[in-house]
Amino acid sequence: MQRLAFNKSMQCGIFAITFGKLRKSASIPISFVRSMQLTPDSINPKVLEAQYAVRGALVLRAMQHERALQQKQILPFSEILYCNIGNPHQLKQKPVTFFRQVLALTDYPDLLDMPGCSEVFPADAIQRAKEFHRNTPGGTGAYSESQGLRHVRENVAKFIARRDGVTAYADDIFLTDGASQGVHISIMCLIKNELDGIMIPIPQYPLYTATISLNGGRAVGYYLDESHGWTMDVSELDRALREARNQGTNVRALAVINPGNPTGQCLTEANIRQVVEFCERNNLVILADEVYQANVYGNVPFTSFRKVVTNMKSNVELISYHSVSKGMIGECGRRGGYMELINIDPVVVEQIYKMRFRQLFSISLCSNIAGQIIVDLMVSPPSEGDPSYDHKQREMKDLFESLKRRSQKLHSALNSMKNITCTEIGGAMYAFPSIHLPPSAVQAAKEAGMTPDTFYAVELLDATGICVVPGSGFRQKQGLQTNRKCGPLTFILSCRKLSFPNDILAQREQDGRRH
Repeated sequence: MQRLAFNKSMQCGIFAITFGKLRKSASIPISFVRSMQLTPDSINPKVLEAQYAVRGALVLRAMQHERALQQKQILPFSEILYCNIGNPHQLKQKPVTFFRQVLALTDYPDLLDMPGCSEVFPADAIQRAKEFHRNTPGGTGAYSESQGLRHVRENVAKFIARRDGVTAYADDIFLTDGASQGVHISIMCLIKNELDGIMIPIPQYPLYTATISLNGGRAVGYYLDESHGWTMDVSELDRALREARNQGTNVRALAVINPGNPTGQCLTEANIRQVVEFCERNNLVILADEVYQANVYGNVPFTSFRKVVTNMKSNVELISYHSVSKGMIGECGRRGGYMELINIDPVVVEQIYKMRFRQLFSISLCSNIAGQIIVDLMVSPPSEGDPSYDHKQREMKDLFESLKRRSQKLHSALNSMKNITCTEIGGAMYAFPSIHLPPSAVQAAKEAGMTPDTFYAVELLDATGICVVPGSGFRQKQGLQTNRKCGPLTFILSCRKLSFPNDILAQREQDGRRH
């Protein structure tokens, strides 16, 4: 197979700027040649340092192939399967009916006054839309208060109270454009200078390293234990913290992703207590990314850091994140989420809201209203006895059971192949397999000027149309690029499409080719 290397257009987006001819004037002669202001040498170096693997060069290459297919070009495959990111609706997961009904009525309120509205929309969807209109001055096209709609934050607080058996307050909650915005804001507040660091899990979700780079800080990696199902080992946390401090890093926070992305593990309550105690001893803020809390398929149930911190009566600083992008909802494009601040200095909370100097929330004015509505529907769905309750429960149950089947199917298929191993998928939406490469493949990658995992991912895409992320995009232990040829494979594909990558991967392995 032809070895394909990246060209510069694959490595970064290209901005084409065309300058028209300057019109000469007799009275104002023009004798200068304008130089480019934005160049690789002049752009903010923090932007160049930031890497976001799940939207990187392989995805751009896949999009080129997709355009080629649309133009009727002949390729070895008929479609692109994007296994690089959890984007449920792109992969044909159906939206929850009740959510879309309420969104339709809130976006186009004239529907409420039209004859036959009650025949098309259930009574609880109509009631919910009217409630939003009462609480949303100006409707979905107007700004809300910067922290988010008050009645939505109150419902989020009630959700947290039901989930964890704790008392929660609307004033501790900020509605955000997805969980990612909450992570950005938190890291921006934590990093003061280039010596400040944030501990992040390895393998990691690239959002964290990218955001830390953009803010000029240091990413301090701690390794998850793959041999024990990607658990967190406190001795490993101690090692990472000690080494960072010895290098002059002022470590300020610990990021935890539970359930894991991309590793799929679900932390036990005992493990979470150990992490809280570690952060207490070392005076670290906990950043708890819990967006996959509804995606739990194994025997370990989801336990929130909020619950454990409260039950321990700990005063550790905690910022938790949740989102409508995952779970059975999958409304990624709505960009809805929230963060809850616990044990955070009230002055800091006030500054996050006002941000007199940086104006984080004020400058963005508010998170988008459609996302806020979906957050409200996520935390306050139809109750038993409501007209939409049974249908919504069936939809959610069917989606959950389907995701669980797919996780088991992909896990089984990967482990049935020679030289491929994959730990049990306890949660989230991904498998993170380890694929052992022969020396000939490592040498071929070297000749192509790529790491072995990137070489594998490129050839897999070019041969099959399956788009994955090189394992190194998520960082890993030194030397593992030889073994982990690809990053996470999402299993939110339909069962038919999931069979396709399984079958192709198996066929490629049987062919004895270098990947």
